[in-house]
Amino acid sequence: MQGLHLTADLHHCQCEAAWLTQAQALGAFCVDAVNAAGLHVVNQIFHTFPATAHGPGGVTATVLLAESHLCVHTWPEQQAVTLDVYVCNFGGDHSAKAQALMDALVQLFAPTDVVRNSLQRG
Repeated sequence: MQGLHLTADLHHCQCEAAWLTQAQALGAFCVDAVNAAGLHVVNQIFHTFPATAHGPGGVTATVLLAESHLCVHTWPEQQAVTLDVYVCNFGGDHSAKAQALMDALVQLFAPTDVVRNSLQRG
């Protein structure tokens, strides 16, 4: 059950607003980024939350991977995003692929402040 769990909290995202509010667009980007990193999509679900008095609703994008998962949560009213990438390294070391996926997502959202964490699992 060896694996790498990466998280990132993104603040003051400078990306186009659509990336924070449109589930299908963000989901398509996530699937493309997973494929580009060399990981394998098993399933996916993308959801846009309703608007509130604070602004447009955020998005949750979850991609189930053969290697584990990717999860993205957006808060457009705060220009904030949380990212979660976990890969199991049972059949091989997928750590570099996980890092490439995380880097692609951070680049998309263009935050001015990023807090990253990395945890070796197992």
